[in-house]
This record gives sequence, C-alpha cells and structure tokens, in this order.
Amino acid sequence: MRKEVFDLNLMGLDIGTTGCKAMVFTDQGEALGHGFREYQVISLDPVHHEQDAERVWNLAKQAMKEAIDKSGATQVQALSISVQGDAVIPVDISGNALSYTILGMDYRSTEQSNRCSELFGARELFQKTGMRPHPMNSVTKILWIKENLPDIYEKAYKLVTYADFILMKLGAPAVIDETMASRTMLFDLNTKTWSAELLQKLDIDLQKLSEVVPSGVIVGEMSPLLKEELGLQGTVQLVSGGHDQTCAALGAGLVKENIALDSHGTAEVISTAFLAPHIDDNMFESYYPCYRHAKSGMYFTFTLNHIGGILFKWFRDNFCEKEMEEAALLDGNAFKLLESKAPDDPSSVMILPHFNGSGTPWCDLDSKGAIVGLTMSTTKYDIVKAVMDSLTYELRINLDRLERCGIQIDTLRAVGGATKSPKWMQIKADITGKAVQTLQVSDAACLGGAMLAGAACGAFSSLDEAVDQCVHIKTCFEPDPKRGMLYQEKYEVYCDLYPTLRKLNYCL
Repeated sequence: MRKEVFDLNLMGLDIGTTGCKAMVFTDQGEALGHGFREYQVISLDPVHHEQDAERVWNLAKQAMKEAIDKSGATQVQALSISVQGDAVIPVDISGNALSYTILGMDYRSTEQSNRCSELFGARELFQKTGMRPHPMNSVTKILWIKENLPDIYEKAYKLVTYADFILMKLGAPAVIDETMASRTMLFDLNTKTWSAELLQKLDIDLQKLSEVVPSGVIVGEMSPLLKEELGLQGTVQLVSGGHDQTCAALGAGLVKENIALDSHGTAEVISTAFLAPHIDDNMFESYYPCYRHAKSGMYFTFTLNHIGGILFKWFRDNFCEKEMEEAALLDGNAFKLLESKAPDDPSSVMILPHFNGSGTPWCDLDSKGAIVGLTMSTTKYDIVKAVMDSLTYELRINLDRLERCGIQIDTLRAVGGATKSPKWMQIKADITGKAVQTLQVSDAACLGGAMLAGAACGAFSSLDEAVDQCVHIKTCFEPDPKRGMLYQEKYEVYCDLYPTLRKLNYCL
C-alpha cells in the first residue's frame, strides 16, 4: 500500500565515502522513501585511496530511483546534496571523470602539503583559509595532479569535488558551494572567494575551479533525460548543497550557537556552528578547522575521534565469541547483550582509544591504544563499560577544548549507531554534564539536504523555519548529578592518560 504523497516533496542525496543514500521527504520532515547503494574505495596501498566517480554516480541514480519508487512520488520540487569532503575529480566539459577520484583519505600529496607550509606558513594559511596544511586538503591533490598527471590537468575542464561533480551530473553548471570550497584551503574566509594570492603562488588556473555559490541556492534544473530515467514529472530544481558534516548538522537543527551534533558511527565527530570565524591559536593547535556552514552567515568546525563504534566491534569480534553465539539465539544483537551485562557505575578500567593514532585535539598519528587498570577481578563487562566510558571521556576532552576556543556547547544532539543504546546516551549526559537529545529522523545529512532544497524553492521562508518544521526531538537524556560526580573523578585521571603513555607508545 502506497503512503499518502503530499503536494510538496523534497529530496536529499548524500554521497558518502563508501555508500550513497537518497531520501524523499515532505515539507514537514516526514520520510516517504529511501534508497541506498554501497561502492568501493580502491586502496592501492596505505597512502593511495581512489574511487570510480562514474560508478558512484550510476549507483546514486539507482538510490534516487529506489527512494522515488518507495515514496510513490511522481514529482519532487527540489533536490540538494550532501557530500564527502576533500576528494578531487578531473572532469571534461560534459562533467565526465577523466580519471579516478583522489579521495580525502588519500595522502599521496604530502610533499605538496609540506610545500604549502613552506611557501605561506601553516599558521598564516589557517588565518586566511581556516584550514591547516594537510595532504587531506583538496588543493594539495590538485597540485599533485598538475605535477604528476600533467596531461590530465591540461585536458581537464574543471578539477571538482563531489559537490560540483554530482550537480553537473544532475544538470547544473560547474558550481561549488561555500562549505566545500572553504574546505579546499584555497578559499579566503575574509573575502569569501577563491584566494588570488594562493592561486598565483601555487600556479593554479582559476578557470580550472568551479564558481563558488552559497549553500541553498537554485543552480539549475534536473535534465529531462534524468527525470525520465528516475520516473519524475515536472520541474526539479537543483539546489547547492554542502559538506556532509554541515548538512548533517543542519538536519539536526544546528542553525544557532551552543548546540553540537554528536555523530557516532565507525568514528565519532562532534560538530558545531557559530556566528564569527574562530581562527585563533587554540583552534590551530587543536587541529580544529574553521569553514563555512550550510546556513549562510555561520561558520563551522568539528572534532574527530578516528575510533568510535569500531572499538566496540573490535572487542566483540576478538573477545566475545560466547556472547555472539548467545545473541544469535536471541535477537542477533551482541552489542545489546554485552552492554546489558556492563556495570552502571564508572568502570574501574580505562581505555585509551588511540588504536589508529589519536584524533583531535592532538592528532598524534604515533599514539597507540591501551587498556589500564586491569586486575584479577576485571571482567570483560568491565572492559565493555570502559569502551563506552573512555570514548565519552575523549568526547568531553574535545568539548572542554572547544570552550577554550570560545565555543560553548550546552546541548548535544546525537545520531548514529550509539543512539540505539539508552545506556550509552545516559553515559554521555553524565560525563559531559549536558543534555543529550536523539532525533526522530536520524539520517540527518539527507534531511539537511532536503531542507536546503526546501528553503531554496520556497517551501520554507528560511532554514530556521525548516528546522522548526522538520527537526523533531525523540528522546532527551538529562545528566544525573550524583553519577556525574563519580565520572568527574575518573575523568580527571583520564585526562592524564595520553600524556603519561605518549613517550612509551612512541617506543612500541
């Protein structure tokens, strides 16, 4: 039986690193249909990571078709996109990829990144662009292509990110939104344009870059052939989108200060928005970027812990065979079984979750993981609790550091796998001392894209109104003061864990 289809439908398309999702929403934020497709990262070695952009596009079309079919919609008034950051794709004038995508996680351009530091100074680049020199940054990949694939560079009409690539495939001209442009380390935060100084000194042709536009503006219409392929009628307006972190934040309602989004999946990202750029020494030393938010007039940053939910998976897969067998006879959820047996109070054990180096605020690639406090009475369930506690201590370290940067967070809104655990949500509230809210629509990046589309086509008078209509709180976890005091004692010890172990870990 088909769902009721409203007069106004909006679509959000999220292009991630390993998969894409499309969702059709009403202008009240109700999800009518979704589609998902996975694709590969081509990892040639620990440094080189590529992707077939044309395959990504073909699978994105399949995801959109699935979402439209499930929704029962024949019309979608507007569509916008959320995309992975920092990837670079050389394309011809028709928007066809001339080579594989160099992904953000590809660090082949370390030499070019170091050269940027030498030419301009790392602190000076951060002051101008809000980005520290790093091989992740798109400009370093553009330089690598220019120097190592000169024929491709010369042949390329544009060197694009997934933001401009997908919009071109949908039927728009070569445009890039401000959130993605400001992640390249070529965008001047003050002038809000490509930096003429950087382009000149790096000898990069401005004509190779797309036109910069704000997020949430109409940039074209979907091509007739694509509409026919997707089974759509009428005009589909194409709207500039944003970096996936900014779109997810928008879909969680971050259109004002003092709210943060806790996106807890394989990794854990805390993101927040503010009204004026923060580019002081504390931000620089904490490795926090500062770039444009999807809401015009606001800026954005995020913290990163490389090891989030994947730490729980590592422990389950290596040490919990019995629980996995037991869970298979029940609901199949070994995580749920493990946490149900974990103690409620703070664990006597602590874990330093630097199993792939540390994230912010240290970004120490040589740091290693550790489990400390083990005794003969320690059980695996104490370690399960330590996983949840310690990842949340790591979260709080970043929240405290953000406060030192002048960015105050009062409320956390959570999305991702950890939201399925009320126990973990309460731990987050107790350790941080902040209210933790879950959302009715957890696919925040797709919803954020749809909200940008809706504001551009007149479904909402503003993004603030879009948030009022589409973002709904599901559950709120308030901090428990008594348990918070117990966690505070442990947190003070945890803060010394990395500095104490750092020198030892360098020797391993």
